[in-house]
Amino acid sequence: MFPFIGFGFLDNFLMIVAGEYIDVTLGVTFGISTMAAAALGNLISDIAGLGSAHYVEILAAKVGMKNPHLSPAQVDMGSTKFASNMGKIIGVTIGCLLGMFPLLFFKDDKEDNKATSEKKDSPETEK
Repeated sequence: MFPFIGFGFLDNFLMIVAGEYIDVTLGVTFGISTMAAAALGNLISDIAGLGSAHYVEILAAKVGMKNPHLSPAQVDMGSTKFASNMGKIIGVTIGCLLGMFPLLFFKDDKEDNKATSEKKDSPETEK
């Protein structure tokens, strides 16, 4: 589970940072949409994930995470596969949620636009 937390964290972190950077640079320059910038950020994150999976596993081993020693019969058991998949799902979910922390540092343009339109619509500005 713990290597998947690392993978989920790196995946979301890189996707958000790369997507935001692409949005404010290439998006502005070439007029690409925010969704296109997000997709390109995801591409960068996926490529980095392919290269970093090995290092995440090494780091997990260095902090004491070991693979269980299972017999071939145990590996083939349905309960083993279920537990393994649930560990991966929970790990990636936790990692992705933690990897969202860069969003705390980006300005939300929607909030600015909402505040501006509320000022325009208020009765005080119509006088």
